[in-house]
Amino acid sequence: MRTTRRCSLFALGGTVGAAGRATPRRAAAFTAALLAALLFAAPAGADLLVPMDLDQTDHLRAYGLAYHCLEEGQTVLWLLNYRGGSFLLEQSEYARREAARLGVKVEPVSEGRRASIFQTIEESNMERVVLEKAPRVAIYSPPNAQPWDDAVMLALEYAEIEHEIVYDEEVLAGRLADYDWLHLHHEDFTGQYGKFSAAYGQQPWYLRQKRLFEQKARAAGFASVSEHKKAVARAIRDYVKRGGFLFAMCSATDTIDIALAAEDVDIVVTEFDGDPPESGFQERLDCERSFCFEGFTLIPNPNVYEFSDIDATQTAFQRGQANDYFTLFDFSAKFDPVPTMLVQDHVAVVAGFMGQTTSFYRRFLKEHVIVLGEVEGTDEVRYVHGKRGQGTFTFLGGHDPEDWTHRVGDPPTDLSLHVHSPGYRLILNNVLFPAAEKKERKT
Repeated sequence: MRTTRRCSLFALGGTVGAAGRATPRRAAAFTAALLAALLFAAPAGADLLVPMDLDQTDHLRAYGLAYHCLEEGQTVLWLLNYRGGSFLLEQSEYARREAARLGVKVEPVSEGRRASIFQTIEESNMERVVLEKAPRVAIYSPPNAQPWDDAVMLALEYAEIEHEIVYDEEVLAGRLADYDWLHLHHEDFTGQYGKFSAAYGQQPWYLRQKRLFEQKARAAGFASVSEHKKAVARAIRDYVKRGGFLFAMCSATDTIDIALAAEDVDIVVTEFDGDPPESGFQERLDCERSFCFEGFTLIPNPNVYEFSDIDATQTAFQRGQANDYFTLFDFSAKFDPVPTMLVQDHVAVVAGFMGQTTSFYRRFLKEHVIVLGEVEGTDEVRYVHGKRGQGTFTFLGGHDPEDWTHRVGDPPTDLSLHVHSPGYRLILNNVLFPAAEKKERKT
């Protein structure tokens, strides 16, 4: 395990107005000008180091800088475990200007210093990973979703990483083949409308969403929303088996596995689809078909805001925000570069955050699943990874890393106030993960 470090995270102070209050626009302009002055003083032939430790001015947009350089056809090295998972860019006018525009700190690196960095990496639990190309990114999201409903969408927008929105029609038409990476957030693949009916069943937004899902199911030729969503879940599983990268958060993590395990059985109660579930549905689940979980028990009661006993939300809630943290595992960068990439951060302990699915009980994980982050001293894990066919899946519990109890109707999170967010860094690690050069594990 990593040694726990307690860090105080803060953004640049910037300039201060006459009344003693920070003025963000003047601060941003000042910071950009200062960075530009430093960058354009870089010696010829120098590389550019993007530090990802506490020296970085904007951790989140640093990922956007690396992504933009990949889009330009430049080589990017991901220096795993070196100064918080730093990036090494080719020295170019484009990279310097982008860093200044985004407010991302970079350091000129001479050939001598680069050799010294590489030697440090070779002698330590660190590794160099070549990022080959900018991955094609898709977010699975309904047409009526709001941008602040999805933390990944917020992260991509803030980091200025290009992405496209897909939904059921595109998935069933085979369009996922156009993308390297797919994100799912708080979708309910079981067809129970998120089990929001008890609390929000008469709210206009819920009724509109219910009608939309039913219309889409009929248009696609399915008798129910649950059968429609099962077909979508199967298509997503096939995408992963063919080599796709899947990243899921919140209720998408457990509901897609439940839908896949219930592929041949109706588990939905009358209140949601007009007919009762099939007899013995629990015993008929086939968890060989799911990604991550097995041995779980469903919760069919429509008035209970939970799908199964996989989720540890109530355990996390009882612990309380002040005590809600999870620890990232410290992997061998040279022997296990994949999980190492996924846990790159400038802290080892991350503040927890709630969601409809907050975390997972370890006892329900399949044997091959790798735990990336756990609540120490408990059976609760927050962050897991595994392979399926030629592709991979990564599940992160919770809804918004900077909003402990994000609720329906809450205002959007302003990521400019959370540029050093360790939780959002985990999301962005996953976005860059497909860009890594594919190598066999070292022996």
